[in-house]
Amino acid sequence: MKKLSEYLLLWSLGGTIYYSFEVFFRGFSHWSMFALGGICLIFCAQQGIWTHWKAPLWKQVGWCIIFVTACEFITGILVNKVFRWNVWDYTGLPFQLMGQICLPFVVIFSGLCAVGILLSGYLLHFLYREEMPHFHVL
Repeated sequence: MKKLSEYLLLWSLGGTIYYSFEVFFRGFSHWSMFALGGICLIFCAQQGIWTHWKAPLWKQVGWCIIFVTACEFITGILVNKVFRWNVWDYTGLPFQLMGQICLPFVVIFSGLCAVGILLSGYLLHFLYREEMPHFHVL
């Protein structure tokens, strides 16, 4: 039951943060971005747990950015191409793939991933007595 509580907390917090981030910068968002943000924060925490928070922060960010970018691409194909909800379109941006992912947003998401890793590690420790994260850059 404790794990379910952890996952629900991370999912709702990640969803709220990402949804709010989009509303602040774009003026709107979509419920699918809440779901995606929650899944991504859970991964930020889970990769840290798997490695006992011992991997350098740059590696953790790297793993998370690969996960986040893959999830954004899959979500984009579903919500924009299959369901035609037109949530976003990166077609006009440089280094984009099918309008669903692009390099400028990968860079932005890397910063969000770093915040998500730090936030989730300390939250899980202080709220659920999980292993204390020991972050280091190299």
